[in-house]
Amino acid sequence: MPTLRHNGARLFWEAAGPDAAPALLFLHAGIATSAMWDPLWADLQRDFRVIRYDLRWFGNSPSDEVEYSNRDDAVAVLDAAGVEQAIFIGASYGGAVAIDTALEFPDRVAGLVTIGSGPGGFPEVEPTRREQELQRSIEQAEEARDWDRLVELEALSWGVGPTRETADVDPRFLQRLRELGDANKPLLDGDPRPVPMEPRAYGRLNEITVPALFIVGEHDTSAARAQAEHLAEAVTGASLHVFPGTAHMPSVEYPQPFIGLLREWLAEQVAG
Repeated sequence: MPTLRHNGARLFWEAAGPDAAPALLFLHAGIATSAMWDPLWADLQRDFRVIRYDLRWFGNSPSDEVEYSNRDDAVAVLDAAGVEQAIFIGASYGGAVAIDTALEFPDRVAGLVTIGSGPGGFPEVEPTRREQELQRSIEQAEEARDWDRLVELEALSWGVGPTRETADVDPRFLQRLRELGDANKPLLDGDPRPVPMEPRAYGRLNEITVPALFIVGEHDTSAARAQAEHLAEAVTGASLHVFPGTAHMPSVEYPQPFIGLLREWLAEQVAG
């Protein structure tokens, strides 16, 4: 297991694909680990240099209880892989890290793809009653430190979304989300101390000049949909794609259609 020691952390990372090919860096969601990218990893390494890692305090990346920058960690992984610049592909929390890194280290980010992500500092969006109920259940599990219940609630809340029913969703997909969440349980008792970027990304989106694709699921939360729409409007030349029939984790629920969408966009960037 390749491990990078960086500022009090042991970051699990791996790379595959041709050394000279365009590089892609994958940043996972906060309810998952880098294993969420398995289907994309297997497919895209044929044509791209693919890199992924478990973010600090997730999966196989334990850390001392120190202050840290997710942006610095991402760049350190690129350095360890010997890659100067990559297209960042981030889901949810990982997408927010990708946006921040594009602003703080613009020379390291060649393009930007986010899935259900928002920029730091985005104004609060009034949740629906159903969204409030789901969020409160998650908060109660966190307060009780009931990690088994937390993983189950997060799989249902984010996998199903606020506008679908559990019966509408393939149970194999929900089980995969549970497995991804279970991998994070050993580190949930820790005390992460990420240092947010200042000024926050929300007021700086006009500084992003690389090609960008912002993806959000049709059944994602009202906040996620509002954030994706704003990103597409605020970043010059960006594209917005509403992924049909899915909520917060389209790349896990429908990996093959997602790969098709991503490959089409990547082909345009490489050709350009």
